[in-house]
Amino acid sequence: MNDRLDRQAWINAGMAAMAEGGVEAVRVEPLAAALKVTKGSFYWHFKDRPALLAALLEAWQTSATGDIIARVEARGGDAGQKLGHLFAIVIGADGRLDMAVRNWADQDADARAAMNAVDQRRLDYVADLFSALGFGAAEALTRARFAYQGLIGQYRIGGLPREERLTEALVIVLPMLTRRG
Repeated sequence: MNDRLDRQAWINAGMAAMAEGGVEAVRVEPLAAALKVTKGSFYWHFKDRPALLAALLEAWQTSATGDIIARVEARGGDAGQKLGHLFAIVIGADGRLDMAVRNWADQDADARAAMNAVDQRRLDYVADLFSALGFGAAEALTRARFAYQGLIGQYRIGGLPREERLTEALVIVLPMLTRRG
């Protein structure tokens, strides 16, 4: 038995449980069993379950937004290329954790606040990319909203294989969004 897990191991296990079964699946005893440690290991790192849930929201905000923006920026290119990189990353992502947080946000003010902050940061980033393509602020925001809603919607609807969704996004949708006039 390894009771010397670090805090991040608990956060990773909590995020995996949430992606699989929603916030209800994030429980100390099942996580301890999955990690093959005692509950004492949990309490070494967290005061209680709400403290873990707060840490999960913070980790989600970083991994689902900050890390993705950093990956897009690291690839470089002009704003159109960055939009293509962003679409490819998001379409290639699992999406279950994002949907679990959105479902949780329907019932919890803290989750809703985190989700709203993530949505705003994502929209701001995408709107900035459209602005860099020469669209005015209002039109850039409208295009950003449309793109963002489509990317989030593909998690809910699913259906098509990833490669087909990516082709549609990069060959049909992105050119429509970036075309002027």
